[in-house]
Amino acid sequence: MEAASSRQCTRGGHRVDLVARLPWAQTVTYWGDLDSHGFAILNRLRSRGVDATSALMDMDTLFDHRDLWGIDPDPNVGVFELLTPDERATLQSLSAEGNIRLEQERIPWSFALARLGVR
Repeated sequence: MEAASSRQCTRGGHRVDLVARLPWAQTVTYWGDLDSHGFAILNRLRSRGVDATSALMDMDTLFDHRDLWGIDPDPNVGVFELLTPDERATLQSLSAEGNIRLEQERIPWSFALARLGVR
């Protein structure tokens, strides 16, 4: 788990230690980029005691948006022991498909809101 932490601090999304100290943010829904770094952030949140549930970081979202994929030029190759089996499978697919990534801002709002049950 700690093998990934040295690289996690290099990106703006890795403000996990700050979030973990916020008393009102101990249970969160996390929607990060569908890439190795997004899963690293999710894993780190959980390692800091935050009850984090991922949203739209799954196989269906990934493969429904194949046309929006990009290449992750510097994938995080850490060990993320706190991912669920489904999250781990999605992470493995990212690698198997050629270190691809799907940035969350590329996912259409209509898809995201429908999957989240927001009208």
